[in-house]
Amino acid sequence: AFGAGPREHQRRRNMSVIEDLEQNFGALTAEITVKTGKIPKVSGGEKQDVISDVERLLIEAGELVDQIDIEAASLSSQARQKALSRVKTYKQELENSEKELRRARIAMYDYHSGRDELLGPDDPHHSEDQRAKLLDNTETLNRGSRRLEEGYRIAMETEQIGVQIMDDLSRDRETITRARERLRDTDGNLGKSSRVLRNMMKRIVQNRIVVAIIVLVLLAAIIVGIYFAVQ
Repeated sequence: AFGAGPREHQRRRNMSVIEDLEQNFGALTAEITVKTGKIPKVSGGEKQDVISDVERLLIEAGELVDQIDIEAASLSSQARQKALSRVKTYKQELENSEKELRRARIAMYDYHSGRDELLGPDDPHHSEDQRAKLLDNTETLNRGSRRLEEGYRIAMETEQIGVQIMDDLSRDRETITRARERLRDTDGNLGKSSRVLRNMMKRIVQNRIVVAIIVLVLLAAIIVGIYFAVQ
């Protein structure tokens, strides 16, 4: 139970982070809806500014969803499944918002602004389908750009994690090296102690032998003395 405390604290922190990210995502999607609905009501440069704002907001919302996805990986199994289910819903919501943006851009192009923004002047022969195809290509490029940015961000995070792992491994290697040195010193001290003990045992054995010889000599002397005394 004691070891579970830090993990539980980390999970609660991650849940709090996810809640903040989801609140920010909700605010962004609400703003996207408002600005997308505004596109048909404006024209010219203002229309392009609103479209640019919506595209920027979609990128930011997509980044928030990716962050939620990353944070969800550290949750418990049940909480992770719920978070990933919401992530799937958020991604679908973003796809719908992108479709709404495309429809809003197509729906209200008049003859001059639509022709100038998509086809260029003096070219009245392109159809609405061709305009939609051009817009789809633009959205595809934008999505590709977002994927590249996300890939770059993940690569940078992976590089940082790799550097951290290398630092940890370096510290572990130093710790192991110091432990080996201490073991060698301990082994040397044990060897010295063993030699001292062997020398002590040799002296004890030698002393016992000397004592035994002295006792035998004394016994022999006593026996001889008794013999001559009896004679």
